[in-house]
Amino acid sequence: MSHAPVHGTWEPAPAARWEDAFLSGNGHHGALVFGNPNDDRVIVTQHTLVRPNGSEHARLPRLAAELPAVQDRLLAGDRTAAEDFTDGRPLQWVQPFHPAFRIRLRRPGAGVRGYRRAVDFTTGEVTAACADWSSRVFVSRADDVIVQEVVAADLVVSLDHRLPGAPAGLGVGHGALLTPEGALLSLRARYPDSDRAYTGVTLVAALGGTAELVPPGVRITGARSVLLLTRVRRHTGDLDVVAEGRELRDLVGSCERPYADLRESHLARHRTAYQRVTLDLGADPDERALPGSELLKRPHSTALLERLFAAGRYHLLSSSGLFPPRLTGLWTGDWNTAWSGAFTTNANLNLQTASAVAAALPEVTDAHAHLIHHRLADWRENARAVFGTRGVVAPTHTDGERGYTYHFDREYPHQLWTAGADWLLKPLVDHDETRGEQDPRTAAVLAETALFYEDFLTRTDADGHLVVVPSYSPENRPANAGWGTLNAAMDLSAARHALLTAARYHLEQADRWRALADRLPPHRINADGALAEWAWPGLDDTYDHRHLSHLYGVWPLEEINPYDTPDLAAAAHRALTLRGAENHSAHGHLHHALIAARLRDTGRVAHALRQVLAGDFFHASLMSAHYPNRDVYNADAAHTLPAVLIEMLVQSTPDRLVLLPAVPDTCPQGELRGVRTRFGAELDLTWDPHRATVVLRPGRTHRIELRTSSGTEPLDLVAGEDRVLTLGAR
Repeated sequence: MSHAPVHGTWEPAPAARWEDAFLSGNGHHGALVFGNPNDDRVIVTQHTLVRPNGSEHARLPRLAAELPAVQDRLLAGDRTAAEDFTDGRPLQWVQPFHPAFRIRLRRPGAGVRGYRRAVDFTTGEVTAACADWSSRVFVSRADDVIVQEVVAADLVVSLDHRLPGAPAGLGVGHGALLTPEGALLSLRARYPDSDRAYTGVTLVAALGGTAELVPPGVRITGARSVLLLTRVRRHTGDLDVVAEGRELRDLVGSCERPYADLRESHLARHRTAYQRVTLDLGADPDERALPGSELLKRPHSTALLERLFAAGRYHLLSSSGLFPPRLTGLWTGDWNTAWSGAFTTNANLNLQTASAVAAALPEVTDAHAHLIHHRLADWRENARAVFGTRGVVAPTHTDGERGYTYHFDREYPHQLWTAGADWLLKPLVDHDETRGEQDPRTAAVLAETALFYEDFLTRTDADGHLVVVPSYSPENRPANAGWGTLNAAMDLSAARHALLTAARYHLEQADRWRALADRLPPHRINADGALAEWAWPGLDDTYDHRHLSHLYGVWPLEEINPYDTPDLAAAAHRALTLRGAENHSAHGHLHHALIAARLRDTGRVAHALRQVLAGDFFHASLMSAHYPNRDVYNADAAHTLPAVLIEMLVQSTPDRLVLLPAVPDTCPQGELRGVRTRFGAELDLTWDPHRATVVLRPGRTHRIELRTSSGTEPLDLVAGEDRVLTLGAR
């Protein structure tokens, strides 16, 4: 391509809303940067900041003793029996994610002539400037600190907790101290009726000029520039602010040029990760030069797709470290985060991280793995308390502190959902396939998942098939039954996949687990010719729903595909065509696109993308919303979009490569570089309407099947030897 795509975005005016603030993050701390020259604001977030709401003391529902009776009733035809499988508690949300505070930097009123703000995805740096002022901010992946440098002679700096939705009973204390290295500001906030608190500490170091305490802040006068370093800790009791300040002062003291040196150590980690994969669609250079808010007004622009792909990978990387992204990534400016800003595992988290393996972001997969292993003991308790089994059961919602299943009620009986562990483990298995090694931690959790199914799958139907009972298809119900039923398609696919995958990791137990998988029933085709959401006869489908749980076997699994199971793939495609959009949530549209790409339906991929691009889902920050018209700040669309674009161009399994399966006419040419495949090769793809060129750099010797629009052929790869393929017209 003649012009490189833009790896950043910019705006010609300050952000008036926190949703439009540019974002930086290192997977632990986050920063929402407003960049107003006269009242500069940086909202600080941290992954562990969740507000106690009573759920930190919630106990598991002890339902195992009641399970046999509920199973009997469901098998006997009582279609609402599962509604009694509860301890009667009201729906209880996990602890909600919230912001810490905002750093405010005010200066005497002045103009904003020549203003521009930008974020550079390659560095994670947010900059803003006008004629007599500039600011630059990044969150260091190397030193876990928010770093800001401001060029302004006179400033008043303070930490302000007064953000939308902050609890009235929040116990807040400020501290300010002058040291030889600069002013040390602190803000301690204790949650209402709790011993839990968090403390933020900011070191304010001025180059030149003088510093004067003006509690709760500091006034800087006559400075050439001002450096701010900020960290937040969540804790019980008190935090040693002096020790925290000493750590920040040590960072400054070890640097000749503090901002530049801290930035350099950060770049070694951030830039390396971000630049592994790039997408160039040959967009119009004039459109590439537009600010993000203007580009968003051109939903058919390939420049917009390029920028959203880049922004999606940037935001996904920036929100992943201690944990993977929450519903809002790592950012929020409001204490009232929708759905508690949780890790929601029945669709959202899995969709957001869908590109991590192919898009070469092991940092995201590592964060995902940490969330699992950090809460594995709770998963074991879920299995014992609810089902009376060995093994593990994953919750539908978690705040990161606890992994118990307690978020459920009659209409959302998440205590019945057993497929979560398989879906959460799938990216870890994909990662192992990509690198050609089995992680022993993944192997151990897979074994526990298989043990759960050994104990849980004890009932059979008249044909001798095992029955998943009770069973739940998030977050839908049959048209003629209650929410908890039998043999949801997702549960069948997850059980089969978990058992067979565990068998691959544990050869000594493979025969037993494969035999159990073979006893599961096949999927059912309903009267409409569609793959039924519930394989149990007599349960009628409800088509207008945002979730597509029943097509889990198509994506992310490969259980159903056009090559090995064409009849089932046709039924799955029929189910996809019948599916409504319900409330037009972004995750529903992009989930639809991922499944359509696996089924080689270019038209449906294009339609789903149009719904999101033309639906006003993106803020000027290029972070997204859950609903059209930028309603409810939410990372689903922003983080999932790169996965859709990769899947429509390249799909891989350990033994197969599918090229250009579902490329819309809006992307007639392009270059995708650096993609990782599950057969252990790095891949570059260049295509136009006449030909495509693929360069494979295999890490291991292997024979795979190559699938293109022209047909199928075997392809032998030799470790260390590049393989170049040229394909004819698509």
